[in-house]
Amino acid sequence: MKLVSYSHEGKYSFGGLLDDKIVDAKAACEGRYSSLQDLLLADDLDRLKYFDADAETLLDLGDVKLEKPIANPGKIICVGLNYSSHIEETGMKKPEYPTLFTRYNDSLVASGEELRRPKVSEKYDFEGEMAFVIGRRAFQVETREEAITHVAGYTCFNDGSVRDFQRHASQFTPGKNFFHSGAVGPWIVTAEALGDGSNLMLETRLNGEVMQHASSDELVFDVADLILYISQVMPLEPGDIISTGTTGGVGYVRDPRVFMQPGDEIEVEISGIGVLRNRVAAAS
Repeated sequence: MKLVSYSHEGKYSFGGLLDDKIVDAKAACEGRYSSLQDLLLADDLDRLKYFDADAETLLDLGDVKLEKPIANPGKIICVGLNYSSHIEETGMKKPEYPTLFTRYNDSLVASGEELRRPKVSEKYDFEGEMAFVIGRRAFQVETREEAITHVAGYTCFNDGSVRDFQRHASQFTPGKNFFHSGAVGPWIVTAEALGDGSNLMLETRLNGEVMQHASSDELVFDVADLILYISQVMPLEPGDIISTGTTGGVGYVRDPRVFMQPGDEIEVEISGIGVLRNRVAAAS
């Protein structure tokens, strides 16, 4: 099942996506939930399976504006150096533990919205990634089998990085949090449909040219590993987003280097999920 957040005629809603039709879950729930995150918090995701798709609750996908799948996640946690190919191209050592950093919600846009290259840098890079969304509270999880039960589903992520600001200090935070520099979406595909997130093909394309191509099986720390580790540090709550890291092929290690420019189109496609597509604009 695909879970989508969207706006239609100026009103925010959410629902289930069947082919190119959206079942308006907010209407079908008679206002009981205001967002997908509310549905997750109530542990009521199964409710979407039983909606009757009638004329009053069906919308064409082409008639809506996609929003970020989770409007206001409590946490957005990203993982660095999590594919061997990316570790090798950066010349770094394989980490013993996950390399974690955070993004803030206003650094991200939805699929179809414009990314913003900041005025202060031209070193604006792409990072195609698979992300997962927490569905049930996870704290101090002890086994891989338990860990995977806390996943609601999976989505695409572009961890747009301003490389010079990323390297001003040992911490990644500045280069990863420019306003509207990253993207998430276009929707969430449930764990029931995709399992543990393994064997998914990820491809990043810049103006149609393939820049990155890899399988999620190549992750150094997979989805279960990340939940086991992060949940020892902090509770993971429904709606929290964890992006699993990028593969080899990023722009700043290429010769010559390749950075995103205003007017470019960047796509992150993951098999079984869909395509996160954004155009790049200059920050005003």
